[in-house]
Amino acid sequence: MKINVLIGIFVVAFIVTIVGAQQIPTPKQLWFDQIIDHFSDQSPFNGTWKQRYLVVDKWYKPPQHPNDPVAPIFFYTGNEGEIFEFYNNTGFVFEIAPQFNALVVFAEHRYYGISWPFGDAHNSFLPGHINFLQVEQALADYAYLLTHLKSQYHDAPVITFGGSYGGMLSAWMRVKYPWIVTGSIAASAPIVMSTSGNHQGKPTYFETTTNDFYNAHHSCPDIARAGFNAIYHLASQGSQGLETLSNEFYLCPNSRLRTRADVDLLILWVVNTFGTMAMADYPYPASFLGVLPGYPVKVACNILLQHANNPIKALALANGLLYGWNGTNSSSPCFDVSQEFVFCADQTGCGTGNSGISWDYQACTEIIYFPNTNNVTDMFPPRQWTIHDLKSYCMKRFGVVPRENWLSVVTGGANIGKNGGVSRIVFSNGLLDPWHGGGFLESPGKGLETVIIKDGAHHLDLRFSNPLDPPSVKHARALEVFWIKTWLAESH
Repeated sequence: MKINVLIGIFVVAFIVTIVGAQQIPTPKQLWFDQIIDHFSDQSPFNGTWKQRYLVVDKWYKPPQHPNDPVAPIFFYTGNEGEIFEFYNNTGFVFEIAPQFNALVVFAEHRYYGISWPFGDAHNSFLPGHINFLQVEQALADYAYLLTHLKSQYHDAPVITFGGSYGGMLSAWMRVKYPWIVTGSIAASAPIVMSTSGNHQGKPTYFETTTNDFYNAHHSCPDIARAGFNAIYHLASQGSQGLETLSNEFYLCPNSRLRTRADVDLLILWVVNTFGTMAMADYPYPASFLGVLPGYPVKVACNILLQHANNPIKALALANGLLYGWNGTNSSSPCFDVSQEFVFCADQTGCGTGNSGISWDYQACTEIIYFPNTNNVTDMFPPRQWTIHDLKSYCMKRFGVVPRENWLSVVTGGANIGKNGGVSRIVFSNGLLDPWHGGGFLESPGKGLETVIIKDGAHHLDLRFSNPLDPPSVKHARALEVFWIKTWLAESH
C-alpha cells in the first residue's frame, strides 16, 4: 500500500518524547562472541570473534506482571561503516524509544569499525579470510545476537531500523528471520537496484542528482555540463592545460594532473561530490556525509550561477563546498584526489580507509549495480561501467567474480512481497535522495508499506527531528510510529 505522507492521516499516532535538543545518549559499549562462519560446521573457521554493539537501556522497563506486554528491542542493523557514524545520526530511534519503553541496540557490521572476525583489519582482509564478508553472514550475526538479547529481555519483540544498506539489512532481517523480528523500518533502501542491477524504469542515481540541481535552478545542470566539457578541452592542451586545472581545483603537489587517467579520476571525484551533496540535501547544516550547510544543493547551485562565465571555476568551487573550501581560504589544506576519492567497484564511491576496502569487496561480490551517466538525462560526462568492467576489476582487486542476482535469490530482491510471504516492513524514500529510484516506491505486496517523503534526502526520517524539517518528513515519522504500534499490538 502506497501512502502519500502529505495527507498525514495518522499524525495523531506520532507522540514523540524529545530526548533534549539533539541530545544523543551515551551508550554502553559491549562485545558479543560471534561465530566466524555460521553456515558450516566443517569450516576451519568455526571459531568466534568479538562483535561490538551499543546499548541504551535508560528507557527500558521490564514487565511487572505476567500478563504485561513486553517492551520491545529497537535494533539498528549496522551498515558499511563504524557504528558510531550511524548511532550519532539516527536520532529518530532515541526520540521514540521512551514512549515504547524500548531497549535500544546498535550492532556493528562485521568487517567494519572495530568488528574484525580475524582480530584486526590486516588479518581480516587476507585471502581466505575476507570471503566471510557476506550479507548472509552479517544477517546471521544479527540473528544470533538478537537471540541472545531476547533471552535476556523476556523474549522481547524486535523492531529493526536501518538506512541505505542498513535499510536493506533491516528489511532482510524481517524476510530471513521473521520469528525473531516483529517488524522493520527500511529507510532509503535501494533493494531493487542492488539485487537486479537496474532501476526498472525509475530515476537513476545521477539522474536524480541532476534533477535536484535543476530544481534548485534550471541553469545549474547546463553550467555543470559546460564545466566538465571545459575540463576535457583544457586537458587536451597538454601540460599547460593540466597545470591550469590543477591550480583551479587546488590540488596538492603529489596530486597534480599529469595524465588522462589523472583527469578521469578528478572527474569521478567531482561527480562523487555532487552525488554526496544530493544525498545529504538536508534542510539544516549536517556533518553525516561531510560538513555541509543546509540544503547544500541550493548552495552549490548558487556557486555555479555566480561563476557561470567560468564553468571550470564554478565546478571547482561547488566541489569544494563538501570540504569547506571556498577558493579564498588559503589556510585550507590542498586536495589530494587519490585520498579523497578511491576508485572502486561502486561507481558512486566506496569511501576511504578500511571501510572503503570492505565496501569495495561487497560491491565486487553481492551488492552489484551500475549507476552510469549519459550527459542527457544527467549532467555528467558519459560513462558506462559494465558487468565486464566489474568482473575485470574485481578479479584484479580481490580475485573474485561478482555473483550476479545472488541476493535476489536469497532475499527475494524486487519480488520480496510475491505470494504474500513477507509483511510488516515500511520502505521509506525521499525524492531528493539519489538512491530513491533504486528502492520500492510502490508497495511490493500486502503488509509491505511505502512512505514517500517529497522533500526528503537520504534517510532524513531516521535523523533527529529539527524545526526546519519539511512537513513530509514529519508525516513520514508519524506513519512509521503508527506501524510500529500496530505491529507490536499484533504481536502481544
